[in-house]
Amino acid sequence: MNSLDVEREYHAIRAWSEGRMVFVELDDGRQIGFPAARFSRLREATTAQLAEVALRLDGMALRWDAIDEDLTVRGVVEGHFQLPLPLPIAA
Repeated sequence: MNSLDVEREYHAIRAWSEGRMVFVELDDGRQIGFPAARFSRLREATTAQLAEVALRLDGMALRWDAIDEDLTVRGVVEGHFQLPLPLPIAA
């Protein structure tokens, strides 16, 4: 088995939102953010609902109870998003 065959585990120590962006801080010090618009349920959530993000599974998952949404930290870190980036609106 080579090192590419081993699945990496990512653990968040903190999760929060600012406006329509969601952020996680990993146990190695990295901070990663993504637009809520990259996931259907997060896209439809209010800003207040986005702010209710919680860590689950020893920091391996993000949970929003009000909108019944779960995301893996690994999926976020590896860029496995449900939706493409929204196109900018031309002025």
